[in-house]
Amino acid sequence: MTVTPRIRPRRLRTTPAIRRIASETRLHPGQLVLPIFVREGGGPVPISSMPGVVQHTLESVKGAVADAAAAGVGGVMLFGVPEHRDATGTGATDPQGILNLATRVVADEVGDALVVQTDLCLDEFTDHGHCGVLDVRGRIDNDATLERYREMALVQAASGSELLGLSGMMDGQVAAVREALDGAGFVDTAVLAYSAKYASAFYGPFRDAVESTLDGDRRSYQLNPSNRREGLREAMLDIEEGADIVMVKPAGSYLDVLADVAAASDIPVWAYQVSGEYAMIEAAAMHGWIDRKRAVHESVLGIHRAGADVVLTYWATELAGWLNTGDVA
Repeated sequence: MTVTPRIRPRRLRTTPAIRRIASETRLHPGQLVLPIFVREGGGPVPISSMPGVVQHTLESVKGAVADAAAAGVGGVMLFGVPEHRDATGTGATDPQGILNLATRVVADEVGDALVVQTDLCLDEFTDHGHCGVLDVRGRIDNDATLERYREMALVQAASGSELLGLSGMMDGQVAAVREALDGAGFVDTAVLAYSAKYASAFYGPFRDAVESTLDGDRRSYQLNPSNRREGLREAMLDIEEGADIVMVKPAGSYLDVLADVAAASDIPVWAYQVSGEYAMIEAAAMHGWIDRKRAVHESVLGIHRAGADVVLTYWATELAGWLNTGDVA
């Protein structure tokens, strides 16, 4: 006897139009943020471990952010690559430092079209490559670092950053920065807390991008990849301290943490598709092992589906173009 199924889920997969109208998760260009590196001195420099990504100059970054704005990307996150570094990262608080100069350039170019965001961390500016100030024993001094973050916050806000990305993973960083901003009258400057930032192997290409001088590792302040509950705990603490947005980083290997945070948070939740995730897909595509366009779209869609309201991705402008024309799988 032949059994004819009455319930046929495949009905909603039969044609492109039906699949489109039945989609549970949809990406929009405004849900994407483009990370951008701006270097001090020299011309634009390709990053070998991140094909298609470059260290921009103050001039070339104008075209990159204009393209992002034209594609409808929601924002850009700026990282500085200075020529000179020192123990306390003084270049981070120099109004003429590369990141602060780049912020003013970008804000002037596209500040009305997208959200200009800045990385608030010392690692790109210190000669030891850590995210904070070291004590006499060579360990991160959490509270001394908070003072540097407060100073950075004021300079970045004055330079035109609308949203400060606190990525250093110091205890109390959100409260310290919020207090500094409010005390100086920057009450409208928003704080993005990199709340669940894990000590990941997937940051390797990023360290090429910022020419990292890191000696050792960051396991004493970034989260243990084994810990799921701790990621949620950190996010809840940052919300209590006044964060406007919380972040999970990396994204692809921490979708469980992302889903946990999204389920518990009453503020926006973002995720960062980091350099190693980008590099793996690009490398596999170069070898012809995967369909690049489909893999890019699927990877970002999966992060959004898991709970990210916004995704930071190096494909932001390109992916936004595909979404605008419907040229995605």
